[in-house]
Amino acid sequence: MLRRFSVNFAIFSMFLDGASAAFCLLLSTWVRPSMNTLSFVKDVDSSIGIPLQLYVLFPLIWIVIFSSLSIYDGRKFLRAADELAALFLATVIASISAAGILYFSYREVSRALFVVFVMSTFLLCLLWRVLARIYFRTHPQSFATTRRLLVVGAGPLGQAVGRQIQDSPSENLTLIGFVDDGYGGQNMPSLLGRFEEIKVLIDKNQVTDIVIALPYSAYHKMAEIITCLNDLPVGVWIALGFFDLALYRTNIEDFAGIPMLDLRASAIDDYQRLIKRAFDIVFGLFALIPALPLMALSALLIFLEDGSPVLFRQTRVGENGRLFEMLKFRTMIKDAEQLQGRVEKRDADGNLIHKSKDDPRVTRVGRVLRRLSLDELPQFLNILAGTMSIVGPRPEMPYLVEKYQPWQRKRFAVPPGLTGWWQVNGRSDKPMHLHTEDDLYYIQNYSVWLDLQIIARTIWVVLVGKGSY
Repeated sequence: MLRRFSVNFAIFSMFLDGASAAFCLLLSTWVRPSMNTLSFVKDVDSSIGIPLQLYVLFPLIWIVIFSSLSIYDGRKFLRAADELAALFLATVIASISAAGILYFSYREVSRALFVVFVMSTFLLCLLWRVLARIYFRTHPQSFATTRRLLVVGAGPLGQAVGRQIQDSPSENLTLIGFVDDGYGGQNMPSLLGRFEEIKVLIDKNQVTDIVIALPYSAYHKMAEIITCLNDLPVGVWIALGFFDLALYRTNIEDFAGIPMLDLRASAIDDYQRLIKRAFDIVFGLFALIPALPLMALSALLIFLEDGSPVLFRQTRVGENGRLFEMLKFRTMIKDAEQLQGRVEKRDADGNLIHKSKDDPRVTRVGRVLRRLSLDELPQFLNILAGTMSIVGPRPEMPYLVEKYQPWQRKRFAVPPGLTGWWQVNGRSDKPMHLHTEDDLYYIQNYSVWLDLQIIARTIWVVLVGKGSY
């Protein structure tokens, strides 16, 4: 489902703008001959054509220019007037760029045709955005997830935040109530409990976001509250003006009209996420072409050796601790998870190691699939669905995450990946407590170039087969 401020909607917008440019270029070739009757327009032949290269080049120019001017950043243009001004400026720059290319390449293209193309492209890009705004405004519940908020702190700041949330017209926000230990008002009907009851209240009331709005006198409670929320998949927000958060990676967001710090801000910015998601979709679709025959063969071999099911579905922990169902080809005997305790062991430092080379649960076909990493191919479906990325930290099992130390949870700051820095630096030869450091290295040093390096190295690691079991 497309949400207005989601990465998927940004990619959809890029596709619509590119399609609009290509369509308007074709439209202008149909309209141009009819302009011969105008006195200020030079006659052209009715069979006028446009070089096919321009049907690819012009949409790319429009998308690149629009991207560079943040047209696809929906939160930057909440007002329609701001978006219109930015769209007009981006169209002017894209038009100048396209005209420059025509001057040095296809000078025979009619100038009147080019003007028709530019004007029609601007109007079409504007039209679909107007229609989208109307639809989002008239169907708010269809595209926006309701956010249920619990405010930590019932003092003046907390109550002001609560009132602002309740009065906010632009978000699907529901104020559940407040928790407080005596730093604010204690006679409020919406005061649900004390700080130590936060976890219970989150589960009971299906809270999606925590807003911390404590007075300065309760500063010492900050670390305790944040640590308490570490293993919960909720958004954590802090009202500005009271806390030194230099140790946290934060973003400043306009939350219901209040400037707040987002403690669960992604380690990659919106444009890096957009590029990463676009790459995942394109790479995933192209990778499926050669992967489908291999997937069919793998499924057949699994079925012939051990029957159905051929797919193994397992709950994993994704970005910000959210659970999702990861797909793999089944490489173990049926009900293998029930025997997990028999193969787990601990190293000399007491750290848990849950994989071993001589795991008796792995089938003969499973060993081959693991050796060639073919068991991972169904995860391309997870990538296309958006629950995983091509490159990122390995999605971990919930029972292992429960044993994490607080510093290890930082690996959930980006989407999990099919491959990653850990996989190309040891794979299964490194146990869980060590590969977390590799994941944190990836998060702290993220770049598109690093992703490409990891993909290239993954191909070599798979061919060598080191650490795959």
